[in-house]
This record gives sequence, C-alpha cells and structure tokens, in this order.
Amino acid sequence: MPDTEHFVRDDVRTFLAMLQAMDAKGVEAVGAVEGRKQMRAMGGLAEAPPRDVAVIKDLTCPGPAGDIPLRFYDTRESRDPGPCVLFLHGGGFVIGDLEVYNSLCTEIAFQLDLPVVSVDYRLAPEHPFPAAPDDCEAAARWLASSPEALGRDITGLVITGDSAGGNLTIVTTNQLVRRPAKVPVIVQAPIYPVASDIADHRSFADFAEGYLLTGATMSWFTRQYAADPADPRNIPMVGDCSDTPPTVLCTAGLDPLRDSGREYAAHLVQQGTEVVYLEFPGIIHGFTTLRKAIPSGQQDLDAFLDAVHLMVERYK
Repeated sequence: MPDTEHFVRDDVRTFLAMLQAMDAKGVEAVGAVEGRKQMRAMGGLAEAPPRDVAVIKDLTCPGPAGDIPLRFYDTRESRDPGPCVLFLHGGGFVIGDLEVYNSLCTEIAFQLDLPVVSVDYRLAPEHPFPAAPDDCEAAARWLASSPEALGRDITGLVITGDSAGGNLTIVTTNQLVRRPAKVPVIVQAPIYPVASDIADHRSFADFAEGYLLTGATMSWFTRQYAADPADPRNIPMVGDCSDTPPTVLCTAGLDPLRDSGREYAAHLVQQGTEVVYLEFPGIIHGFTTLRKAIPSGQQDLDAFLDAVHLMVERYK
C-alpha cells in the first residue's frame, strides 16, 4: 500500500487497496499475451463507459509492414474542414489496443468536438522497435492527406496519447516537424509520457512499488521494446526542440514517469515552445482509463482536454 509520505486521494487509495487484495501478477510475470488480456479486463472493471458519438468506424491505412488497423470517431456525421486528433495508445509498447482505449477516445471526441483516429500500431515483443513509431508516423501522414475513407477535410493534426503513446506522440510530432506532412501538427498533447531516461529520476524511485505501474514492469517493457539507445525515436527529449508545436502535457503526482514529463516540459519551455503543463496530485499512472474506479480522475482529464481545446482554438 502507499506510504504516508505522499498525498494519495481517497479514491486512489481505495483502488490500490483493491489491487493489493486481488494479488494479481504483473505483466512481467505473466507475459505479453496474458498481460493484454489483463489490461482489457481491467478496462472492463475500472474504466468509465463510452460516450455516445455519431460515428465509430473501423478502418485501415497503409503501413510499412501492411495495413494498420484504425478506429475513427466523430460526434458529427459530417463537418467543415478542420483539425483531426491522432490518438496513440499506451501500454508499454506491449499491451493496449483499440478496445482498451475506446471509452477514452469517445471522451476526447466529445470534449474537443473534433474527429479522432486511434491507431492500433504493432506491438512488441512480436514487433520490436521501430515498428511502433514507424506505424504511428505512417498513420499520421495518411491522416494529414485527408483520405477519402474519412470523408473529412483535415487542416491540421492534434497528436495525443498516454504513457508509451505519450512517447509516440512526441516521436511522431518530431518526425513530422523534421519532414512535414501535407498539413502541420498544430498541437501535441502527451499524457504522462516517457520522454527521457527515467532510471535516475526521483519519481522512479519513490513510486516503483505500490502505485500500479511498477519499476519491474517498466524494466520489462523496455526489454520487450528493444529500442536502439542511439535512435532519437527512443528517447525523444534530445537535441533541438525549438520547432516543436504548442504543447499540452500532463503528469500524475504518484507516477514513476512523473519526472520525465516534468523534464520534457521544462526542456520545451527553455527552447521557446508554448507549453501548458498540468501535474495532477495524488493520482496514479493510467488514470485516464480508470475513471470508473478513480472518479476524481475525470476532473483531471477534463482539465487536460480543456487546455488542449484552448490551444487548438488558438492555432487551428
């Protein structure tokens, strides 16, 4: 259970006590296939129900190793030209899929009143690095071309995602800044991302046990992903980020990855990027898909999406 040194919200404490009582093994103990089943089961137990939206449609786009599955959401049957959200899911590059993130994508579509495309990129260990960033970049470039399959005239991209998907948000944005797509990235919005080497961070030590995402799990994810340490798509908070588009970034106060998000936000500010940084105290990694079990997380998600909406309205 959480120690008394750190502020923990009551609903978070209750959720963590439930997890302790369940005594479930971590993904590093059960492996990727069982871990994916566990994440879906957790979603069914702990995530809020999806919003009713006008359009939910499964699609594919061309990718470097074949078609990439996608899911398209919109609160409107049709709309005028405007931005579109590209959503990149979390799960350590190993677990997570369209179903786990279905409710969150409906929430994003509802609150931003923008179309959303969720990407089912290839997962490690079956498809190690750089399969995930390759697929996400391919999907972004396809989306930027206003493909006929969407029936939307896309004027700009809003790229967002959580955890590993937060990393892929930054990586994909960087790739499209270096080699522009048909429309620009107008906002990037990583959610508790992995943006830098977390090994020496205070948060990684403080929250390595007892706060859902553990140090052992993170280490296992890293081994499965098998990224090239020298490739900037592995740790994207390196080098010149001065051309990074406006950024909205949030972290969770009890997250081993917290300090990575802090570090990246500070790095962008120092290089002149417009940044909204939100750190939500007393809550754990993964809260955006645990909103039934941790109801207070809904207010945090609302605040994050409000900031994204404000930034989009300024730059679209």
